[in-house]
Amino acid sequence: MDIKIPNLGEGADSGTVAQIFVREGAQIQKDDPLLELESEKAVATIPSPAAGKVTKIHVKQGETVRVGQLIVSVESSGADEKKEASESDAKPEKREQSEDEREAAERFQATKPPVGVPVAASPAIRKMAREFGIDLSQVRGSGGGGRITTADVRAHVARLQKGGQPSEAKPAKPAEKIDFAKWGKVERKPLTQLRRVIAQRMQESANTIPHVTQFDDVDITDAWTLRKKHAPAYAKKGAHLTLTPFVIKAVIETLKKQPIFNASLDETAGEIVFKQYYNIGIAVDTEHGLVVPVLRDADKKSLLQLAQELEELAEKARARKLGVDEMKGGCFTISNQGGIGGAYFTPIINRPEVAILGLGRGAMRPVVVGKKVTPRLLLPIGLSYDHRVVDGANAARFVVDFAEAIQAFENKDVKV
Repeated sequence: MDIKIPNLGEGADSGTVAQIFVREGAQIQKDDPLLELESEKAVATIPSPAAGKVTKIHVKQGETVRVGQLIVSVESSGADEKKEASESDAKPEKREQSEDEREAAERFQATKPPVGVPVAASPAIRKMAREFGIDLSQVRGSGGGGRITTADVRAHVARLQKGGQPSEAKPAKPAEKIDFAKWGKVERKPLTQLRRVIAQRMQESANTIPHVTQFDDVDITDAWTLRKKHAPAYAKKGAHLTLTPFVIKAVIETLKKQPIFNASLDETAGEIVFKQYYNIGIAVDTEHGLVVPVLRDADKKSLLQLAQELEELAEKARARKLGVDEMKGGCFTISNQGGIGGAYFTPIINRPEVAILGLGRGAMRPVVVGKKVTPRLLLPIGLSYDHRVVDGANAARFVVDFAEAIQAFENKDVKV
């Protein structure tokens, strides 16, 4: 007989195999535990409905399984049990659940996904859900790792309609078409493909990630003095020394102390991926739009190498010669608007990263040092982070560590 995952109760139709208690070739008795099935908050034991010899195990530990999925094949030890199993298999809807199975169903039925856990779904599925007002946290995913598919969304709507429940799914109101020319002269330009991609990614990031921004002022007086002192030597090497290489170095030192910022959230697997490398994305403003080339292995490069590579990537970005691979694999992004102006701003996180650092224009301000008021060059910063992964205390520590790192530069660190 083939043993399948029994009905687990309304709203609980899948789980993860936490442990397998049997092996192929083993003799088992009726109601012996076969495996443990785990949901977000509960672990239920799936018992064997018959005695016999295990001939085949069809699942693996850690695998996500669904109701009705084949888990174990058993060679039944009695004719009555074979007959019972045959009748049960022929009419599964009439088979009465055992006490253990009912207990498992009750435990799973009481389980609800914890608040804040991300839903595994593609951008296209999320867009569909937004347009029709569907809460994806209420949709059962049938894809790998519980990922929601188009069929799952349709099945969810069908269940609502079939059950006679008032569906909250309402088509999004189409954008109102406005004739701007009736108020004055206008000029229309089509969106470029790059601008379309930027708009889509920014919208996905803003809609998907709960952004929080930590603001502060960082004293860069000493770093700026070192920059001005060594800039001529860097120019002789064909590099323009700006504040950005200093910031990159300080960010890397901070990431080493605060590894949660050098991570990504794998929504499908439900895991946080901590990276052992330091690839830093640098937002570059071009006439075609914002692009983010990536400095790979930035921790292994000197200030001179960083300055040279920054200039090369910026030139390629403005000439639209960046390859696709040169904009992938980033761990953390820096957006520096200091050369343009402005102070604080809230940068949008560059998915799948979990944080981005925005820099404004430094300004001289009076600061109390010891018992004296002295002018210091302060850099306004804004650290946006993904609150699903990073807590506010982590962000505060990041800012403190970053300030210490950028103030720790010495002459030997900058000298060519």
